[in-house]
Formats: sequence, structure tokens, C-alpha cells
Amino acid sequence: MKKLICFMIVFFSCFLAKAQTTAEIPAETLPAVQNNSLKSDEGQNYDPEDLPWHARRFKFTAGAFFPINNTQVEVGSNNGNFGNMIDFEKDLGFKKNTQSFAASFEWRISRRSRLGSEYYYLDRTSTKTLQKDIEFGDHTYPIDGRVSAFFDNQIIRIYYGYAFVSKPTYEIGALIGAHVMLIDVGLRLEGQTQGVEFHDDFGVTAPLPDIGVWGEFVLGKKVGLYANFNYFALKVNDIDGRILSYNLSVLYNVYKNFSLTAGFTGLNIRVDAQKERLNGFFKWGYNGPTIAAVYTFGSHVKLHK
Repeated sequence: MKKLICFMIVFFSCFLAKAQTTAEIPAETLPAVQNNSLKSDEGQNYDPEDLPWHARRFKFTAGAFFPINNTQVEVGSNNGNFGNMIDFEKDLGFKKNTQSFAASFEWRISRRSRLGSEYYYLDRTSTKTLQKDIEFGDHTYPIDGRVSAFFDNQIIRIYYGYAFVSKPTYEIGALIGAHVMLIDVGLRLEGQTQGVEFHDDFGVTAPLPDIGVWGEFVLGKKVGLYANFNYFALKVNDIDGRILSYNLSVLYNVYKNFSLTAGFTGLNIRVDAQKERLNGFFKWGYNGPTIAAVYTFGSHVKLHK
């Protein structure tokens, strides 16, 4: 994770340095342009503020996420009896590779300000014969017992972004927002095992605020790049949580307002939660590629040169 943070810092620094160098070139040394268009060294001729996919008032994105998961859960009673730390992939047979739906909507309020929301949904189930005793909630699930398990997670993110640097071909700013985690996890011992059947489940809603940085860059008439990095740790009442997320994606404009993106997304979460009867601990991390369709609409936001 340290390598990733270093990469993001170097990445933003390089883009900012390049942008500042370009900005320092005297206007009289630049080649003449017509119709408010910009020419790159490669002979491209376009005005970034007229691109159908860039700096529009509204942006809607929907696609698929293919995370590689690493999940650890512990659920015990408030009387001091703690359960086992369960590795869902190793102990319960959950698949590491899964698929998830993701969607987002962003409204650019002004040149520097934007509001956005994101939604992820991941529903995972498994059935396995246990290789060891597992204590979960109020019961002990015995070795050789046939157990079915589920781990449902919905993530709703709301954020506000402010661009400290706002140019026609690049923007860099800060983010503040929250990931709201809706977690539901449970185990069930199937009845044919020792002639009994019981189950335990634990659900919690955990709002986890975060702050971060973001950057958006025009790389060509049809190509753009977006990156963000967010982190925060906080304890509120009976919920103690930490969240770290990051995203890097490349956009390609297919036709007018319609574009496609491909990228890499990661999220690492730790939540300690206490309820009236049970207490739970969740440590969940995932990262993987994303693909999505993007539709931009509304008026262009005027960006100062």
C-alpha cells in the first residue's frame, strides 16, 4: 500500500509540474490558433472546452467491477465471549474473484465545485464442510459440519469535490465525503449434520467519512484520465472504522456524449461495531479492474485558461 501511495504522489506531481511548465510559456511564443482551438505538438486541433465528454454539467456512469476479495470477520457476544476470526475465503470457501455492479452520478455545480454519488453492490455466498470448529455469534459450528454462509455488502458514497487548479486540459482538487457501508453477514449449520440446525447473522450500517485528492486530465481529443485517493479513520459512538480507497481510470470517447472507461479500483475497510446483543469485527479488502459506460450531458462548464 505504501508503494501505491508513493505512486499516486509522484503521478500527480509529474502532471502538475508539466502543466505549470506549459503555463509559464509566454503567450507570444505559442503558435497562432483560430476559433479558440488548441494545437498540440502532434498537430491536434481542438478546444478542450468544446469536447462532448469533458467539463459537462452532468455525468452518469454504470458498469461492472471484478474485485479480488480478502475478507475477515469476527462476531461474538457482548458477554465477553468472542468468536473466531474467520477468513471467509480460506475457512468458508468463498471465491476470491467475484463480480459487482457499480454506478455513479456527478453534478458540476460550478467551475470548481462538484457533487457526486456512487453505488456498489456485492452479494457473496458459499457452502462448505468445515475443517475446524468455528465460533460465530451464539453458536459453535463443529468440524465436519456442513455450513452455508453469506456476506452481502452495499456501498453508497457521497462526496463533494473542489478544484484548486482548474484549467481546460487538467484539474486537480480535494474531496470530502463518506462511504456508507451496509453489511449483512451470516452462517447456517445445515440440519443433516448431527440432526440439528441453527444460524447466526449480524448486520450493521457504518458511515465512514473520508477525505482525499483527485485529478482529471485531457490527454487527447478522445482520451482522458481520472485518478483519486481517499483515506480516513474515525470512531463514532459504537462504530470504529477505517477506510482507504483509490481509483485510476482511462476514458475513451466513442461517439459524441457516449464514452467508455477502463480502470483499476481498490477499497480497504475495517469496522468494529457493537450492538445490543452482539459485537462484530470486519476487515475487508478488494481491488480489481473496472469497465463502464459514461454518458455526459448538460451545458459545458466554462474553464479559465
